[in-house]
Amino acid sequence: MANQFKAIKTELKDILPFRQLFLQETNFQVRYNACHERGWSDSYLIQKDKVIVGYGSVKGKEELSHRDAIFEFYVMPDYRAKASQIFSELIAASGAMYIECQSNDLLLSSMLYEFAQSIRSEVILFGDDKTTDYTIPDVIFRLKKAGEVVSGIKPEEMGIYILEVHGELVATGGFLLHYNIPFADLYMEVSSAHRRKGFGTYILQEIKKECYRNGRIPAARCNISNQASKAALQKAGLNVVGYMLLGKVKNK
Repeated sequence: MANQFKAIKTELKDILPFRQLFLQETNFQVRYNACHERGWSDSYLIQKDKVIVGYGSVKGKEELSHRDAIFEFYVMPDYRAKASQIFSELIAASGAMYIECQSNDLLLSSMLYEFAQSIRSEVILFGDDKTTDYTIPDVIFRLKKAGEVVSGIKPEEMGIYILEVHGELVATGGFLLHYNIPFADLYMEVSSAHRRKGFGTYILQEIKKECYRNGRIPAARCNISNQASKAALQKAGLNVVGYMLLGKVKNK
């Protein structure tokens, strides 16, 4: 019997109603959310007898123009029993050679383990878990003034917030807003002369508060080998919620 499902390349606007269902169901920060709005992805509608049953999205694993990695996949609940069959059609239509997904995306990660090999991870994903109340004497958390820099940190890498101790700038950070609402991605950097003193944890704690004041939920990520960043994030009340996974499509 011929495959009843087809993956058809389309415009981003055509998948948006179904993507809203995906975002509502998953309810976590999507690392590659901006690929859609920045034009870095191709969109595919999944159809069965001209009825739309889901969508898939493909981006470049390394080069933006390559469109060789499936990074988003949604199937309406009524058709999930056929998810494997549907996904094979998406691979065939897109020619994707890789699958890149978050481990907390249960549908796509299940497809990853079924259809890919040489699976690995380099990035840890964090979500906010609890409120902390660390204090460090004489530390001032404030907005950065024009022209201010932290020693050893390039001006373009500075965040909008600063930690100041006795007139010296020791850390900077902020949060990024190109993720799916209501999530924001935290980042920070501590001057090399002031690391291992709790400043990383403290500035993350205070940036979390600013996120909530701006109607956003804090989230974060770091390299899997960056033990210092992982420790600071966890001490600031964020917990591991998943990993970025990458695998090569079998027989590709």
